[in-house]
Amino acid sequence: MFPYSDENVSLRTPFLTFAIIAANVAAWMLVQGAGSPLALARSVCNLGLVAGELTGQLRPGTAFPMGEGMSCIVDAGREPIHVLTHMFLHGSWMHLLGNMWFLWIFGNNVEDSMGHFRFIVFYLTCGIAAAILQVFIAPASGVPMVGASGAISGVMGAYVMLYPRARVYVLVLLGFFVTTVAMPAWTMIGYWALIQLFSGVVSLGAQGEAGGGVAFWAHIGGLAAGVVLIRFFARDDYVQEHRAQQWAPKRLGWR
Repeated sequence: MFPYSDENVSLRTPFLTFAIIAANVAAWMLVQGAGSPLALARSVCNLGLVAGELTGQLRPGTAFPMGEGMSCIVDAGREPIHVLTHMFLHGSWMHLLGNMWFLWIFGNNVEDSMGHFRFIVFYLTCGIAAAILQVFIAPASGVPMVGASGAISGVMGAYVMLYPRARVYVLVLLGFFVTTVAMPAWTMIGYWALIQLFSGVVSLGAQGEAGGGVAFWAHIGGLAAGVVLIRFFARDDYVQEHRAQQWAPKRLGWR
């Protein structure tokens, strides 16, 4: 299933959602060379999050292959800031576009529930929480982690808590047959969360790494952070104003 729209209408311009998307695109183009092999490898190695570096469980000089003739060398002591920088990097065009699309679908309404400044703090906090869980699950991993999906998972967790019955329109692929379905947000996001949890558990059996090429536990950590933190970031007046545009919502006392 791939979401392409929702029924929620934002009441305020989502400036920070636009800005985060622009920052990710700018990083991809200017820092990562729009996917140029050398620039991509250098950015992922130098600015991605390597759990084994952060925890000190990988020896300095340990090499991780980054492509033909390239390796990322563990360099202890340079890692803490990468808990933030890794959120603005991606591994491919499809990785970038998929993440930014999900952020646009769900981010504008979540920003609308809390205001601009609170939203950027919420977004970054969810991304950090996502990274912490991934590092906890695979503390000796030498695979550089990049991507905004942990933070965006937090946005999705907030969305499902705020607007669980808002309809999300998704594309469903059944072999060569493609159709569209409207479903409540809790169904679509709940289905996605179950896939992440199942994949995360399966990934624990991967030799030496949790998740191989996908940081499933970062998705789970970000989602959980969003579910918990939304109660502290959402403004009751904004949420009620927003819900008034929807069909018969029930007041839940967000503050």
